[in-house]
Amino acid sequence: MNRKFSWFNATSLTLGFAFLYLPMLILIIFSFNESKLVTVWAGFSTKWYGELVRDQAFLNAAWTTLKVAVISSSVSTVLGTMAAYVIVRAGRFTGRTLFSGMIYAPLVMPEVITGLAMLLLFITIGLDRGVTTIILAHITFTMCFVSVVVSSRLATFDKSLEEAALDLGCTPWDAFRSVTLPIIAPAVISGWLLAFTLSLDDLVISQFVAGPSATTLPMKIFSSVRLGVNPQINALSTIMIAIVTIGVISASLITKRSIARQRAEEQAAVRN
Repeated sequence: MNRKFSWFNATSLTLGFAFLYLPMLILIIFSFNESKLVTVWAGFSTKWYGELVRDQAFLNAAWTTLKVAVISSSVSTVLGTMAAYVIVRAGRFTGRTLFSGMIYAPLVMPEVITGLAMLLLFITIGLDRGVTTIILAHITFTMCFVSVVVSSRLATFDKSLEEAALDLGCTPWDAFRSVTLPIIAPAVISGWLLAFTLSLDDLVISQFVAGPSATTLPMKIFSSVRLGVNPQINALSTIMIAIVTIGVISASLITKRSIARQRAEEQAAVRN
């Protein structure tokens, strides 16, 4: 069905994109501002990027955030994929409802409650707060997002492919590694990227579980903004926007190539 693209649709679309991306565009422009005042343009300059590179506190926070995001997203991807496989393929078993509820609970649980619960847990078991506790907390609330993404792909997966591999002599692990995993790889990658982004962006839970020796980038930005907006924040935000943009484009290209390769293999299998 062909729908006419009216002026109302065009205006609504323009206003929607302006509302979402105009503040980011303004932030990027003012990151090259010469003035210390973030709202007064005084000429083009890249000095705030140089100041940012020389700020050791921001660099340490950035390294901590990156380390936490990579480790927590990788572990949550493994655990989330395993949980999704159990939920979709294990059928009905005793405790399935409880298991599913525990996996998906962080999706609807307020971050304040999650952060407070993790804080009380770490205090109870005597675990000192730091990078380790941040990683554990991030794994807890990002694993459910990976599980949702992978579950949606497994639900539409053709089981006959696995059955064919088993009939040809593969063990269940070999069938999963050689057949299932390559097909659901785009969903697994998407889950990892989602977990990485959520970990990179988290502030509330990190505030609860981080100790004096560990400060993430969102925590550093928040504490800096409370004292007044620093032009270095604009430069840092611009760098983060660029990294996220590159990541989204790369993930999109990888997904498209994987889908194209999968279709080509299916067509070749049909011809043979």
